[in-house]
Amino acid sequence: MDELLDQAVALRARGDRFVLATVVWSRGLSSGKQGYRAIISSDGRMHGWLGGACAAPTLTRVSREVLAEGRARLVVLGPDHGLAGGDRQGVETVPMACDSEGTMEVYLEPVFPSPHLVVVGRSPAVWTLTAMARALGWRTSVVDDGGRADDHDPSDRVFTTLDFDEVGVDRQTMVVVATQGHYDEEALAAALVTPARYVGLVASRKRSAAVVSYLRDRGVGEAALARVRAPAGLDLGRVGHREMAVSILAELVALRGSAPRVSEAAVPASGGSAVEEAGATSGVSGESGGEAVDPYAEVTDPVCGMVVIPSGGRFSAEHEGRRYWFCAAGCETAFRREPQGFVGQ
Repeated sequence: MDELLDQAVALRARGDRFVLATVVWSRGLSSGKQGYRAIISSDGRMHGWLGGACAAPTLTRVSREVLAEGRARLVVLGPDHGLAGGDRQGVETVPMACDSEGTMEVYLEPVFPSPHLVVVGRSPAVWTLTAMARALGWRTSVVDDGGRADDHDPSDRVFTTLDFDEVGVDRQTMVVVATQGHYDEEALAAALVTPARYVGLVASRKRSAAVVSYLRDRGVGEAALARVRAPAGLDLGRVGHREMAVSILAELVALRGSAPRVSEAAVPASGGSAVEEAGATSGVSGESGGEAVDPYAEVTDPVCGMVVIPSGGRFSAEHEGRRYWFCAAGCETAFRREPQGFVGQ
């Protein structure tokens, strides 16, 4: 029993779905006795013992149906003449031809992983959102590119590189980008390559429109951009980060109780590229090449005049053999549209 429970804990920790099956009654020469338990994973593997060669394949098949439907079943397996569950409410009969002619009643309970919320950034909005999600029993991961794990709650899984493959994002994962303008564009571009069920951006409407426009100009296709919920959360007007976190969680809770917001066709099955136009790239930092720049020197954004350090800069563009660095995507976009208006200023 301890090994079975350890297996269940391991499967939940990995975010796997499975069925917990328990023999609640048996009669005759059935090899499955009352109290026998097993875990049947989503790939059909059985851990534990429920019965012999007749019962196991049948229970595996029914378990897959249980996972697909998302509801528990109480089933009676046995020969046609020995099935007495059909007249009991909520009990399903499954005929099973077996020489032993034994009968068994099995309770099949689907177990689904806790919702997985991935938040990108480092700010009070991130900390509040993950804290509230944990209070709901959700699994929380924080992606703080270039940051430190010590800056976040130890209850969160923290990743200090923008690598969603390492995080483990599947079709039920919800991703919220909240970098406060530091690398929203890059984070969204990376999130849209994943099969995440939800991709949201914490930003004002004006800022959200600018980010989406930037990604569109960089070659991200309309089908991918349609997946972005920007701004993320319910429209509560002008609110603080606590109310904002509540509005986002409310939207995510509603999403989980409904059909997927996007079609399967619009979501990459496992990786791929969100950029659809030929020759475009999914990066957002400009072309390679140009003259070498000291990565630790201070340079000036030619559009707004802010000081930028290339080693930490994410936005750059090359013009006539020279590389220019920018504080944010808006300045890069303005420069690319009319570089002559900013060169030499």
